[in-house]
Amino acid sequence: MIQLKSKAEIEILRENAELINEFLGELIRAAQPGVSTAELDELAASLMAEAGVTPAFKGYRGFPATICASINAEIVHGIPSPDRVLSEGDLLSIDTGFERQGLYADKGDTVVVGAPNEATAELIGVAREALWRGIDQARHGHRVGDISHAIGSYIAERGYRAVRRFVGHGIGREMHEDPQIPNEGDPGRGPKLKAGMVVAIEPMVWKRDPDDDGTDEEWVADDDWTVLTPNGQWSAHVEEMVLITEGEPEVLTAMDNAEGWT
Repeated sequence: MIQLKSKAEIEILRENAELINEFLGELIRAAQPGVSTAELDELAASLMAEAGVTPAFKGYRGFPATICASINAEIVHGIPSPDRVLSEGDLLSIDTGFERQGLYADKGDTVVVGAPNEATAELIGVAREALWRGIDQARHGHRVGDISHAIGSYIAERGYRAVRRFVGHGIGREMHEDPQIPNEGDPGRGPKLKAGMVVAIEPMVWKRDPDDDGTDEEWVADDDWTVLTPNGQWSAHVEEMVLITEGEPEVLTAMDNAEGWT
């Protein structure tokens, strides 16, 4: 069931979005060569405890950590570990969320540890542009398929693949609400978007192999959480919370909300 948010709830969600930007900014700045993903998770837990919010990921369906930290060929849901130490040039995706005043926040981004090269910069650029093309379709009167098509068609045009098994979603009173928002789809299909909906749009992308006939799929590791690309390709995941209004989409988690974001 799709839930519209009240004005009071939207204000809380705006506050939550600003706070999660601050958390993610701190985590990204701490993601330096020699730092383990377990250390990043400890930092996230400390930031949330200091702010008096409840981590949304830890314990969710048994997930053991406050953040998902996915490196290189890991697409999403990587479990932080003291053995996963960052190196110069690694591609790191951090995803996290929390609950505050009965409402949730959820955001993810992918960055290069140290200096990017041409390939990693292009990969992240494709993911972010696909995200913004999807956001542009998140308008009152449009349909979910308009978002999905904008994301998936751009990714395919650039020679990349979108993750199919994992999707964006509504967010608010629960971390995952209706509607589901795939990263591929047909325009004009799916649930109609209405002002007052809040959605988390999140493309997950990898570079397509020349011999990929479209059937290669992501897979889940033995830990039952970490999602990996089919042939070891590096991947990027980006996510924003978006409020659908009567006019332009409002990106609640826009990066310039976070002081010192780099």
